Amino acid sequence: MPYLKIYIHFVWSTKNRHPYLNTFESRQLVWNHIKENAKQKGIHVDFVNGYEDHCHCLISLGINQSVEKVMQLIKGESSYWINKNIDLFPNLKGEKFEWQSEYFALSVSESILKRVRNYIKNQENHHRKKSFGEEYDKIKGIFTSSD
Repeated sequence: MPYLKIYIHFVWSTKNRHPYLNTFESRQLVWNHIKENAKQKGIHVDFVNGYEDHCHCLISLGINQSVEKVMQLIKGESSYWINKNIDLFPNLKGEKFEWQSEYFALSVSESILKRVRNYIKNQENHHRKKSFGEEYDKIKGIFTSSD
């Protein structure tokens, strides 16, 4: 049996970075749904969190999983679920929810998993000081060194 241990930190935003998920409650509904849906599809979500216009997800890839397929399953199904359950998201005001088609994925060394989990966990506090745009510009270098 093959053994695979590949961690990927995924980040993607809402369409046009619109703050569709502008309440803590709406974000928790989406993050919990992403975890449950991923589990049903055999995708191991180690940690998921985000803010009003984006999502961070730390995933351990399975033996037959690709970055592209995992993102397709998670983003596609979660946007479908949000739109199907639009009454749970009154802030959408009849708009159709969409994720941006782009995303980025960074491989994560086992030696910095705790650091990445903490980073994802602290998104609420982090974004009180810094926008997603500022974060996006800096994130590529954040996880390349170990502390």
